[in-house]
Amino acid sequence: MRVLITGGSGGIGFAVAQAYAAQGDEVILADINLAVAEAKAAELVATGAKASALLLDLTSQDSIEQTAAAAGQVDVLVNNAGIQHVARLEEFPEHKWQQLLQVMLTGPAMLSKALLPGMRCRGFGRIVNIGSIHALVASPFKSAYVAAKHGLLGFSKVVALENADIDFTINTICPAYVRTPLVDAQIAAQCKEHQLSETEVIEKIMLAPMPQKAFIGVDEIAATAVFLTTAAARHITAQTLVLDGGWTAR
Repeated sequence: MRVLITGGSGGIGFAVAQAYAAQGDEVILADINLAVAEAKAAELVATGAKASALLLDLTSQDSIEQTAAAAGQVDVLVNNAGIQHVARLEEFPEHKWQQLLQVMLTGPAMLSKALLPGMRCRGFGRIVNIGSIHALVASPFKSAYVAAKHGLLGFSKVVALENADIDFTINTICPAYVRTPLVDAQIAAQCKEHQLSETEVIEKIMLAPMPQKAFIGVDEIAATAVFLTTAAARHITAQTLVLDGGWTAR
């Protein structure tokens, strides 16, 4: 299979790429930082994997369409790219709000739209969205992020219904906090907002709702993504797979 992963050079994205490459799939790392994506793709090629990189700016419709055209046949799309901005709503810059919604909701929708005709023509397709625990619950100071991730679930359900006539599935993986550079930046922002130390933010805010008190591993997310594209998961669609250490059981 040919797998296109947005944000493919990041912590979660590259772990997903490695997992697909390990089973012999061809992976395409689509990222706004082309140089880093090319370097990561070269790492995979050095191990004998089939990998390449493409420039993708999810805030640009032209870039989305160009990336889809350059990618050619895509059997699996992993909508993984994400950004964050932490602030009270009344202090949230409008351009940041728009950017977060574009990168994590509108962009994935438009990229899916661009690739769906090819999937339908071949009668097969898989879309895996990397959501978040914040697609299900909320935290203060993250209004745009929470709105985008909640919207992703509704979007996925509609696309699943529209394409149920072919061998197609779309699902969303929703992990609790994963220790990536994006989360490290969130920790710093939360320290500022709450006037707490890094340790206090991790213990009192991030891991406090999780009975298992642990960050989710990128390997767990990657393995779940791979599972969702296997024959065993062919009837799992429009679903939300929650990796949250028991957070939402409360």
